Amino acid sequence: MNLGFYIIMAAQFFSALADNALLIAAISMLRDIHSPAQYEPLLKLFFTVSYVALAAFVGAFADSMAKGRVMLISNTIKIAGCLMMLVATVPVLDLLGIPIYYYVLLSYAIVGLGAAAYSPAKYGILTEYLPHDKLVIANGWIEGLTVTAIILGTVLGGVLINPTVSGTLLAFDVPGIETPIDTPAEVAMLVISALYLIAALFNLYIPDTGVDHKPLHRNPVYLMHEFWHCVRLLWRDKLGQISLAVTTLFWGAGATLQFIVLKWADKALGLPLDKATVLQGVVALGIAIGAVIAAKIVSLDKSVRVLPVGITMGIVVMGMVFVTDLPVALVMMVAVGAMAGFFVVPMNALLQHRGHILMGAGHSIAVQNFNENTSILAMLGLYALLVYLDLSIFTVIVLFGVFVSLTMLLVGFWHRRNMREHGEELQQLLAAAKNVNTGH
Repeated sequence: MNLGFYIIMAAQFFSALADNALLIAAISMLRDIHSPAQYEPLLKLFFTVSYVALAAFVGAFADSMAKGRVMLISNTIKIAGCLMMLVATVPVLDLLGIPIYYYVLLSYAIVGLGAAAYSPAKYGILTEYLPHDKLVIANGWIEGLTVTAIILGTVLGGVLINPTVSGTLLAFDVPGIETPIDTPAEVAMLVISALYLIAALFNLYIPDTGVDHKPLHRNPVYLMHEFWHCVRLLWRDKLGQISLAVTTLFWGAGATLQFIVLKWADKALGLPLDKATVLQGVVALGIAIGAVIAAKIVSLDKSVRVLPVGITMGIVVMGMVFVTDLPVALVMMVAVGAMAGFFVVPMNALLQHRGHILMGAGHSIAVQNFNENTSILAMLGLYALLVYLDLSIFTVIVLFGVFVSLTMLLVGFWHRRNMREHGEELQQLLAAAKNVNTGH
């Protein structure tokens, strides 16, 4: 891997670091203003809605110019959303009659808009910049670093809202400058804005891949038609549909698990928010371990063999209901994360490979994001409803584990049926995936 690849990794790392720290800061802000409990999962839902609503356009946007430039524009939008959230408690909102928690959700949705535009570029650039035989390794790198950013970002968010740390930061005064920052969540958001700025600086130095870019079509009807054609194309592909089903389930389940872990840490382990974030970080550590192992031992042509790991993960998750001891909880969270990382990285690489061949990098990632984030919206919406209905977190955990295991089992049956009906063709496609090299 050359210097350009590591610049891409650094840009992604700092942007993801800020994204995950911001979620914790936003949850803290909602709790500070005593918003209803169901608004916490709605944060992620509002963040995600742009991925679904703009899916038909962000892929074409990502393919219309150099990916580094797309990442810079998108990161700037994230900074704007973060700064909006930073001033959420200014008196003018009260004068306008806008509840603060609505404004927090809107601000986080702006950050999500930037993230939705960022994603096709950050993944699409890998398929443009690297040989296909390095895609699993590259995905191991980017997923491993992203998960490291999730670990550090989640923990950083918890540290920044810690009363001792935030009190120290709030004690700093710049002579002649008055700021409205006076809560732990607000000072956290100021630090997070600086992380987004660092990511933007790395964006400036991302190399041009030399790939020809398609002019952005200005007719939205045409873009919608083209996008839905790409959706159908990937779902009809016998390998694409399996990898897309797995990654769709993974991201929906993963987003929901973030909030389940925080509530479980409170009810089962008695941990406050700033300490419960460590458990989220430990899950992410496990994902990084699983991603690294998968990158080393699972080649692209063998990627579909990891499906049983997803079934096992759902069963292990149900075991959370019996855990009341922190060391046991930490081990369990690492195990859950490792299984998740091990099965999703090969599936993600296979999906990118098939999508790149069928429709191009940006469109492929946009289709992937649409499906994955539709799953996130559905599962988070359901979780918010369960919280609103005051269902026990332990009941939610069991339902969640059963859903994951059964869904992965059905995907396994689906793949076996495909192999029975199209076995020779699929074996040829998998063999081709192993041997493809673009000559970079």
